[in-house]
Amino acid sequence: MPRPRTHDDALRLRLLDRAGELLSRDGPKALSLRKLAADAGTSTTAVYSLFGGKADLVNALYIEGFRRFQERLDDVPRSGDPVEDMVRLGLAYRRSALADPHLYLIMFTKAVPGFEPNDEAQRLSLDAIATLENVVRDGIEAGVFADQDPAGIALACWAQVHGLVSLELNGNLPPDFAVDTVFEAALRANARGWLR
Repeated sequence: MPRPRTHDDALRLRLLDRAGELLSRDGPKALSLRKLAADAGTSTTAVYSLFGGKADLVNALYIEGFRRFQERLDDVPRSGDPVEDMVRLGLAYRRSALADPHLYLIMFTKAVPGFEPNDEAQRLSLDAIATLENVVRDGIEAGVFADQDPAGIALACWAQVHGLVSLELNGNLPPDFAVDTVFEAALRANARGWLR
């Protein structure tokens, strides 16, 4: 009879979420494998078994963040209108960041000094911007967006969304700021700015 798996995907995800929370709340020094295991109600052996060392754990956090992020971007249906699709992707970006702020920190900041994502992690991060770049490229080919470098347009749009989301996550917006309304209006204004 095969031995039951005690270190399953549910434990793996629980450890990743807890590790991301520790890291985002208390900084990289708080990310000890022993503390993580205790907080998640498992053994240090389980953490090592699932991830290897601390560097592998941080890489797994990065990968999980981009996996969830890409899943949310992929869930955005194409409308056939490049402006609308660009706005919808921006809204999905924000939803993803708000759903997993502890992973967002690892994905888009140098939360762990010296961490360099491995090849798989880098590929996943590039796939995410490729989703937006494809919408831009389709819009250029359809004559909707200006005939400019699609990568440049995508990066400029990404930067706007990232800036707004970062301000929101860091609590740097005024308390009475209507973030939902302004966020979407800003995305629409930005998209219209790239029209042919």
